Parts: sequence; structure tokens; C-alpha cells
Amino acid sequence: MSSPSTPHSAEGPRAARGRPPRLDQGRTARAALDLLDEAGLDALTMRRLADAVGVQAGALYRHFATKQDLLTVMAERMLEGCSAPPPEGDWSERLTVLAHRMRTALLAHRDGARVYAGTHSTGANTLGFAETLVGVLREAGFRDEDAARAVLAVVNFTVGHTLEEQAALQPVDSAAAEAGPAEAGPADPDRLRRAVAAQDFPHLTAALPVLTSTDFAAHFAFGLNLLVQGLRATERNGPAGAAEARP
Repeated sequence: MSSPSTPHSAEGPRAARGRPPRLDQGRTARAALDLLDEAGLDALTMRRLADAVGVQAGALYRHFATKQDLLTVMAERMLEGCSAPPPEGDWSERLTVLAHRMRTALLAHRDGARVYAGTHSTGANTLGFAETLVGVLREAGFRDEDAARAVLAVVNFTVGHTLEEQAALQPVDSAAAEAGPAEAGPADPDRLRRAVAAQDFPHLTAALPVLTSTDFAAHFAFGLNLLVQGLRATERNGPAGAAEARP
């Protein structure tokens, strides 16, 4: 009876002589996310990724026809674990948990929101997350069309907010730093304070403590609460329509 290791040992010498590693989409996506965290989206090239997984750049294009295809797979992987049912509670609490879960997933990777924006994955993680979101609202009695539009609003708000958050907190490159305070970065609070102070903007002056705050968790919670309150109004105004929409 042959040993289970026999087939592998037959391949060993060929691999040692330079046989390229077999491409695996999961391993490639992990390597791409590692490069993303290391250098950011602008530095993530197909050639650099090919070097990281030990293949020729052309080999990647057999699995990812375009870089957008690669980003879609990366976005799908980022949402891993997000589709788990939220804890029991009011629909608004469950929806809030899911939105925060998505923001956390995007923030877990440098430029995570930029990667996710514009992708349209039909993978299990993305569809599972959407299924859970829609389910929370439909089970609460929302009409199908209201539930669908609510999910779009929540996802778009979460992605857009996280885009701005990550852009504001991105490292300032050395060239910008050497250029002086005026070029210090897009979210430099002192830059905004100086611009407002130089002109007559009393309302902006009053709002500056919040506008220059980097408490993005508080900003996100406030905006998400506005969405939830709007959905509550929809819920109050449409119970009959919700019942009629069900078979």
C-alpha cells in the first residue's frame, strides 16, 4: 500500500527545479490585501502582486481579467464574517450593528473603502451581508422596495463616510510635509481654522470644534442615527403598505 505522501514527493523535485506555484484565488487575495496594508491602493499593481505570489504578471490575468476584478475579490474577502446575524433586539439596533460591522471591516485595511467602492461582488460574503440587512428590515415589516432602498442608503453612507475617514487620516507624504503648513494634508484642522478665521464666517466658526474633530466614530454614529430616524418615519407611515406587499 503506497504512502499518502507518494504523489507529493513525485512533484517535489519539479517544484524545486523552479515550477511556479499554483495560483489560488484565496491566497492571491490575501497577498493583495497584505500589499494594500503595506503600501496603499495606489502602489498595488498587478506586477507587484505577481512578485508577491511568485508568478509572472501574465499569470494573474488568467484569473483576474482586469485590476477591477482583483479589487472585487478583495472587497468580497474584506466582508468575511459581516453577514452573521446581529444580536436580537429592535430592528434599528440590529441595523446599526451591521453598519458598524461593515465600517470596521473596511477600516481593517488601508484604503479599504477605496477598494470596496464601485465593486459589485456576487460572492457569498457580499450577498450574505446584503441578505442579512434586507432580512432585518423585511422582518420588521418594511415593504420590499423600502427595505432595498434603505440597504442602499446605509451601505452608501457607510462606504462614503469611511472613504472620507481614511482619506483624512492617510499619512502625509514627505513632499507635502516639506511644502509647509498650507500643504500639510486634506484634513489638517489648523488649515481649516486659519481659513475660517481669515474671513467672516460666524456659523462656521461656531461649528469648528466639530468640523475639525477627528472623532470619526461619533460622526458616523450621528449620521447613521439620522438614517435610522428617517426609516422610523417610513415605518410609521407605511404599515398598511408593508402588509399589502406580503403574499
